[in-house]
Amino acid sequence: MPLGVSYRQLQKFVTGGRVEKLGRGLYRLSEVQPTELESIAMVAAAVPNAIVCLLTALSVHQIGTQLPHEVWIALNRKSRKPTRVPTRLRIVRFSGAMLTYGVIKRSMLGVRVSITSPARTVVDCFRYRNKVGIDVAMEALRDAVRSRKATVDQISRAAEACRITTVIRPYLETLSA
Repeated sequence: MPLGVSYRQLQKFVTGGRVEKLGRGLYRLSEVQPTELESIAMVAAAVPNAIVCLLTALSVHQIGTQLPHEVWIALNRKSRKPTRVPTRLRIVRFSGAMLTYGVIKRSMLGVRVSITSPARTVVDCFRYRNKVGIDVAMEALRDAVRSRKATVDQISRAAEACRITTVIRPYLETLSA
């Protein structure tokens, strides 16, 4: 009852059509159109140890033109796959330094969300280029540097920490040449 609405009142709102139930413990006013941030916030509330990454992080940071149909999250390699989630997910697995380097905390609609930084997101796109496509990774790299959301040096440091320097180095060299 954080919003001061009892369970009985909430059920009245749901049966009356003013509120719709999205999932276990998740409700939304019926006339409100869902947004991408709302989907991310719901996933972060349902899976608190998730890290928003790849295409979803690109969209949040406004890098490139990708509009994902699902929320991309990273979980610890040893974590269980979440069962009750409010939207479609794409899950990748991280371990070691990948779980902490370049992960920032943001508040989205009152929910604390862990998300990869712009430089780290670009590096992850190269790391998972077989899943997202090399064209997406290249677009993310060019757009992040051009819009000054990440510098070549930041991307290079993130690549070193994530151990993907040999893959991304040629692309960084052509960009800075």
